[in-house]
Amino acid sequence: MKQILIRWRDSLLRSYYTRRVSRRVIKHGANLRCNGKCTITGHVTLGDNVNFNGMCILGAGTVTIGDNFHSGTECMMITQNHNYEGEAIPYDHTYVKKTIRIGDNVWLGNRVLIVGDVTIGEGAIVAAGAVVCKDVPPCAIVGGNPAKVIKYRDRAHYESLKAAGRFH
Repeated sequence: MKQILIRWRDSLLRSYYTRRVSRRVIKHGANLRCNGKCTITGHVTLGDNVNFNGMCILGAGTVTIGDNFHSGTECMMITQNHNYEGEAIPYDHTYVKKTIRIGDNVWLGNRVLIVGDVTIGEGAIVAAGAVVCKDVPPCAIVGGNPAKVIKYRDRAHYESLKAAGRFH
């Protein structure tokens, strides 16, 4: 599998190489920003107003991110794992690919790690340094290793901001 390194300069898709790769590897909506470099090795679909704050790694499986997403620095989304049930020990030369789904209006803190086969619900906030290995409910605020629900956002306030189109 070929690893593709995408560099965004001045937070915009500017170079021919980046535009060519982004059309081939990722599907993205309007206002994609990446403040630093991102490594993408899988199938990625991004919504509108997606903002990566540098040094993000998206693994070799499938990643789908909704609208108005923000991440801190050094976030990792791991969607590929060695096949430990294959023909060799500790693992063989094949991989198991997984999927990550992230809803609209999600915010990840710095150095968040998300493993495969996880869904993060709409409006969720993931605290810095969290390791997400289970689904996160909508509007939940999670943190820790493994990530656990700390509390929930005020759903009525969230819905009123969403209805008014108050997105950052």
